Amino acid sequence: MIKTITVKSKPHTSVNGNISRFIENNYRHFNALALKNAAAAYKTHIETGGEMFLALAGAMSTAELGITLAEMIRQDKIHAVSCTGANLEEDIFNLVANKEYKQVPHYRDLSPEQERELMESGFNRVTDTCIPQNVMRHMEEHLAKRWKNAEKAGIRKFPHEFFYDLLLAGDVKKHYQIDPANSWLLAAAEKNLPIYVPGWEDSTLGNVYAAKCIKGQLKPGTIRTGIEYMVHLADWYQKNSVKTAAGIGFFQIGGGIAGDFPICVVPMIECDLRKEVKMWKYFCQISDSITSFGSYSGAVPNEKITWRKLGVDTPRFVIESDATIVAPLIFDYVLGR
Repeated sequence: MIKTITVKSKPHTSVNGNISRFIENNYRHFNALALKNAAAAYKTHIETGGEMFLALAGAMSTAELGITLAEMIRQDKIHAVSCTGANLEEDIFNLVANKEYKQVPHYRDLSPEQERELMESGFNRVTDTCIPQNVMRHMEEHLAKRWKNAEKAGIRKFPHEFFYDLLLAGDVKKHYQIDPANSWLLAAAEKNLPIYVPGWEDSTLGNVYAAKCIKGQLKPGTIRTGIEYMVHLADWYQKNSVKTAAGIGFFQIGGGIAGDFPICVVPMIECDLRKEVKMWKYFCQISDSITSFGSYSGAVPNEKITWRKLGVDTPRFVIESDATIVAPLIFDYVLGR
């Protein structure tokens, strides 16, 4: 029997909060203006009844984006998420092992030999943060039991559903090392938020699952596939996009599969299913990739018009900056802080 662990929402502050006022007063040009306009359009989209889809790439969970992202989920400012397998697992790694992490603010000065020393000491580095390998094995123990039990029962689940089961059952609650209000995955589990994890098998725990299949300890079919994720997404999008005239917006952090997988559901529905469907009604990407040589991550939003993903009138924004700086500011603006 799964029991729900409820995290109370933080008090909602005024729309004219200090951070919002600071952005309004100071962010007047260049990337700063793009940030302000994107945040204001996001807020308007939600207030007019629209929904927002978040594409989460990069190492945002290890960057502790959950501090603001979890509250966005709790306050219904985000309605579905596509993320990398790394972001899925690294939020729970941070939840249960944050105090065991090693900070390396001088990471740019590390020699290859020092990198090896970190590895031999049981750490894997993500920019300035080193994740202890033992937390990965800890989560492996919990998830492997669930994978095996599902296989025996003939039950197939998506990768994120096993994480939801683990969190909601409370099995790792005694191991929490941060305020659970700052775990975006826990907030999503409590909302039963749709999550799509394309390419999950390239994550640490995805590798673990694959290895167990190679050794004959598990069978691959227990984990539902990326194709099934796309089928689920197509159904979700068609149902949710007709709820209001405002439709569904797309907020993208980084590039790669976490963004490309979900955004192409619209042209798939229209071109391959031959069904009429609304295009994405808002688009914003935070990226430091430059536009060059066919780079998807660096492609300007207008290019998406040619692929039937965005319309001519879709509000479109690109903020060329560090998402660890930009995203919390936008989220706080939308939250009215």
